Amino acid sequence: MHDHLIISIKSAIEAGKEILKIYEKDFEIDIKEDNSPLTEADTASNTIINHYLQATEIPIISEENRNLEFTERKKWKTCWIVDPLDGTKEFIKRNGEFTVNIAMVEHGVPIMGVIYVPVTRELYYAEVASGNAYKTVLDSDHLANGSFFAVHDKISPTEDHKDLLRVVGSRSHMNDHTLNFIEDQKSNYKEIDIVSKGSSLKFCLVAEGKADIYPRFAPTMEWDTAAGHAICKAVGLSVISKETNKELLYNKNNLLNSYFLVHK
Repeated sequence: MHDHLIISIKSAIEAGKEILKIYEKDFEIDIKEDNSPLTEADTASNTIINHYLQATEIPIISEENRNLEFTERKKWKTCWIVDPLDGTKEFIKRNGEFTVNIAMVEHGVPIMGVIYVPVTRELYYAEVASGNAYKTVLDSDHLANGSFFAVHDKISPTEDHKDLLRVVGSRSHMNDHTLNFIEDQKSNYKEIDIVSKGSSLKFCLVAEGKADIYPRFAPTMEWDTAAGHAICKAVGLSVISKETNKELLYNKNNLLNSYFLVHK
């Protein structure tokens, strides 16, 4: 398992470096069948990640792969779930809030996650079984100064505040459901702060104690959430489906997630 985490870390970093090469020049934007944007950075990142992960002989679900039907996928005990460029809209806006997401799930449950932020070189990673998650900031060459899994790089949520609730909101997807949720919380707290972020960084904010709760009441796909879910799960947070009131699951028949809530 540790070897697989190292491979996923390496692939995320290499993909992030390639994304930055494209980010720093003019790039073309295509529109996919679902009307979401696609850039050459999505494709280049996906190629690199697939190259690394295929060596593990564990099947891969990726946003940019032609994914198999559930009749085949349901036979998988373990699989990778990949978003080679999460936050393509943020990439196009050039605000830096896009990530590379790589997760491993077993029997539908996340057991490992890696999120790399190419612009800030922040690397989040976790093995759920260890109960530890880390944030390592790489140098300008995308190398770790020292080693991974350093004690000083461990992250954890903060204790509950009686008076303040910090709610993670989306840069691109704040809607009435989310606004109503925030309004309902005002009876329990004196102050509500909205912390806005793009991509899977919203999970990371809660995992590292910079926010308290993340309500996601808008559509997401499994590759948008699996890595962040793993990192949150490793530090004791819950990622609960609003549809089932149970933990969000992966490698489902429909790869679309239900609405969910990330909290203690």
